[in-house]
Amino acid sequence: MTLNSEKNKTNTYRHFKANAAKLIFLAAGIGTVLILFLICLFLFEEASHFFTTYNVADFLTGTEWKPANSPPLFGLLPLLAGSVLVTVGAIAIALPVGILNAIYIAELASPKTAGLLKSAVELLAGIPSIVLGFFGLVVLVPLIQNLFSLTTGQTALTGSIILSLMALPTIISISEDAISSVPDSLRQGSFALGSTHWQTIYKVVLPAAISGISASVILGIGRAVGETMAVMMVTGNMAIIPWSEPYLSSVRTMTATIALEMGEVAKGTEHYYALFAVGVVLFVMTFAINMIADAVKRKYRFEV
Repeated sequence: MTLNSEKNKTNTYRHFKANAAKLIFLAAGIGTVLILFLICLFLFEEASHFFTTYNVADFLTGTEWKPANSPPLFGLLPLLAGSVLVTVGAIAIALPVGILNAIYIAELASPKTAGLLKSAVELLAGIPSIVLGFFGLVVLVPLIQNLFSLTTGQTALTGSIILSLMALPTIISISEDAISSVPDSLRQGSFALGSTHWQTIYKVVLPAAISGISASVILGIGRAVGETMAVMMVTGNMAIIPWSEPYLSSVRTMTATIALEMGEVAKGTEHYYALFAVGVVLFVMTFAINMIADAVKRKYRFEV
């Protein structure tokens, strides 16, 4: 009886710990969802005040952002154009460099070299954005200005270069994990058929790892879209649509606009709510990017 009683107590205690752990994890999950819901509720509720006084079509298609004008003009297109220009430029730089680095680390480098490169990538990821912004302001801005004979080096190109440095760790890390996760049996089968190492990489390994590589690129885009301080320091912050020489012109991104103007605007004004409307557009863009990344991962994982 005593032995059975001790076993029952032990089993009861184990069940209690298991149930307690489940409740803790459940509470953590519900808490995370609740926090996200409250943030979204606050953001959309504040932005809704703006659309009661300002036409949605004028906001989305307007070509001028002039809050101090009379009447004020809140056109999103200059800010959207700046964000898109800087992001596309950053990905155009970071994509080939990141994937080539990932291939080298996963397939070609010795274990010692791969370890050093991974440490360097992690170090790059840990550099604060404000430090990269200072680097861009002190080094890249004068370089771009002298190289292209411009009046200022604070351009979309400078912002793209800085953002590419910030997107590289995401692209390299996720792509390298995806390439390393490809089963060795696929490589050995390719070698058995007479393929060279390079043929195996681009005809077998890369197609098999396309899920992770695609996700890394899309998440890198999300990283670039959401960056604020570094971009604000090096792009010139001109709320215009640069029709000619877009990458050699000063631009302003949506994130920089919120950071620059929110601290000075009076609470409850139309300008105040307009910044929340910009935040809603930015939130929707980031959410869509993450959903696309998830869809790409699931699609190609199924096919592979």
